[in-house]
This record gives sequence, structure tokens and C-alpha cells, in this order.
Amino acid sequence: MKILIVEDDYICRKVLKLILTGYGEVDSAEDGQLGLNAAKEELDANKPYDLICLDVMMPNMDGQETLSKIREHERENGYDIGQGSKILMITALSDHKNIMTSFKGECDGYIIKPVNKEAIAAKIQEIGLT
Repeated sequence: MKILIVEDDYICRKVLKLILTGYGEVDSAEDGQLGLNAAKEELDANKPYDLICLDVMMPNMDGQETLSKIREHERENGYDIGQGSKILMITALSDHKNIMTSFKGECDGYIIKPVNKEAIAAKIQEIGLT
């Protein structure tokens, strides 16, 4: 499995990478714009990430906008809903508005920080990546 972590917090990024390394190859980006660039590059090469983990609160481009732009680029590349990357929002924000905005933006799952190995494993299984 090919995975992209988009997280501005260094410690969270490292923890996610440790957890996800057991599932496959892991790349990371420090903000939404860099994450979008990485996702677009792989889509343009017809090798989309299997899983993208997005933080919501990030500099340069927040996770909600990044999610929307990734889904838009997938459609531009001929990927229908459900055919592109599985995207998990991983954030400290637990309010109804952010959760609903994420699902309206076509995320596949939402995990509230702090994350742990069991929560990640359960969500990966729930979205059909195991």
C-alpha cells in the first residue's frame, strides 16, 4: 500500500509514520499545499496513493481545502467517487461542523487525535484497505 501523511506537527507526523509503515510505503508532507502537490504528482503518473491521512488545521492550505482539491484533481483524471485514494481526516477537531464538512468533501473516515495503532488499524479495515 502507498500512503501519504499530510500533517504539520512533526511529532504527530512521526507517530503516524511509525504506525503506518507496517502497511506499506509512507511519504509525508508538512502542509496542505505540499500534500496536494504530492497527491497530484502521483495521480498524474496514474499511481494514486492508496491512503492519504490529512490533518485539518495546517498552514498554507487546511485539510478541508486539500481534501476538496485532491477530489477535484481525481475527477479531472477520470477517477469516479470511490476509485481514487482513500482519505482519512486525522485531527483534534471533534465538532460536528468539521466532521460533516469532511464527509461532504468525500473523505472516507475521520479519526480524532490522539491517534493510536488500534484506531488506525480499525479505520483502515473499515474503509477496505486490509
